[in-house]
Amino acid sequence: MNKLILAAVGGAALGLVVSSQLAGPLLAQEAKNNASVYEQLDLFGDIFERIRAGYVEQVDDKKLIEAAINGMLTSLDPHSSYLSADDAAKMRVQTSGEFGGLGIEVTQEDGWVKVVSPMDGTPADAAGILAGDYITSVNGESVLGLTLDQAVDLMRGPVGSEIIITVVRDGEGEPFDVSLIRDTIKLTAVRTRTEGNAIVLRVTTFNEQTYPNLRDGLAEQVADAGGVENVDGIVLDLRNNPGGLLNQAIFVSDAFLDAGEIVSTRGRELTDGERFNATAGDLAQGKPIVVLINGGSASASEIVAGALQDHRRAIIVGTNSFGKGSVQTVVPLRGDGAMRLTTARYYTPSGRSIQALGISPDIIVQQPRRSAAGVEDDTDAPQPRAEADLRGSLRNDSLSEDEIRQIEEDRARAEAAAQLREDDYQLAYAIDILKGLNALGPINGNGN
Repeated sequence: MNKLILAAVGGAALGLVVSSQLAGPLLAQEAKNNASVYEQLDLFGDIFERIRAGYVEQVDDKKLIEAAINGMLTSLDPHSSYLSADDAAKMRVQTSGEFGGLGIEVTQEDGWVKVVSPMDGTPADAAGILAGDYITSVNGESVLGLTLDQAVDLMRGPVGSEIIITVVRDGEGEPFDVSLIRDTIKLTAVRTRTEGNAIVLRVTTFNEQTYPNLRDGLAEQVADAGGVENVDGIVLDLRNNPGGLLNQAIFVSDAFLDAGEIVSTRGRELTDGERFNATAGDLAQGKPIVVLINGGSASASEIVAGALQDHRRAIIVGTNSFGKGSVQTVVPLRGDGAMRLTTARYYTPSGRSIQALGISPDIIVQQPRRSAAGVEDDTDAPQPRAEADLRGSLRNDSLSEDEIRQIEEDRARAEAAAQLREDDYQLAYAIDILKGLNALGPINGNGN
């Protein structure tokens, strides 16, 4: 024991000698760096005074300083920005689930505004705005050269007023205009329904309502089905979900995991990292899960998909997600403003960074584009005749009325499934997977 103590003391003493030898050059370098910073701040002051004194028009000092602050933040990455007092208040309202606007989540790419996703039931959704669309102008004014916040400000306005945006879409030859009417956006975080024997949980955003909506909606659908034994599985639909609150993504992931890591964050310093783990309890009671994602699934959506994929708790179906794997911390500032600053990156349980890569589906399923209006199809073409249509055909007298009724019900379900494939191919594909898994029966005795 004495030798260990002596070795430690010796090491500490050696460290003191080395530190004293390096202290001089390090302090000199730090002093030089500080001097350079102060010179740059003096330069900023000189430019600020020159603008106030010599610009062709009178300037608002407050707006000028806020613009400088925002420029400093937006130069870092597309998600860091300054929020004025009004913008900070609007952000707080938005995370509570109700706000005014068009209903689109946007980012900036190569100077243009890019749609991350339209939100369900909003003016943008009704107008047919798609994830991946580029907005190049608003009411005839180009957004090129504007910051993202400035472009968003152009799209804001009184509820009920009209706005015309110019859209560039992959696969379309020319830009086109879309007219929208601004509205109050009331988001229902989770919509639940049953398709066949599958429960569909459509999660549109991650706000304060998300987990409670999901928990209560799932319980209601299970009760309506007469118990979980009558359910094939769950489709967790995260398509065009732009994300939101980190804690809600953790709650939703934890809802279907019994143990293990959900997500970790890593900042610049090792001490800045956090790790979030699941707790016991599975709301799905071991039933299989299919998660639907696409290019509009971002941030919190990717955390959920990545956690369930890495734990092999769900099959991920659709197309590659958006790839926003960074954490923004909102820091309150004096004057009721705030700073949104990127402080860390997300990592899935297996250690994958989501940033710029996104989540790759286990099964890639493209959503077919809808046919253009006016294009003829073969729905009115003569349908082939069956034996039962032939005059004088023999009746099938081997079936009871109950058996005939069962056949008719099965046929109706099959026709409904076929219609769903027309309406939403990706969702129909996910439900087919659940049917197949349910037909195989429980695996390892627990249904996983």
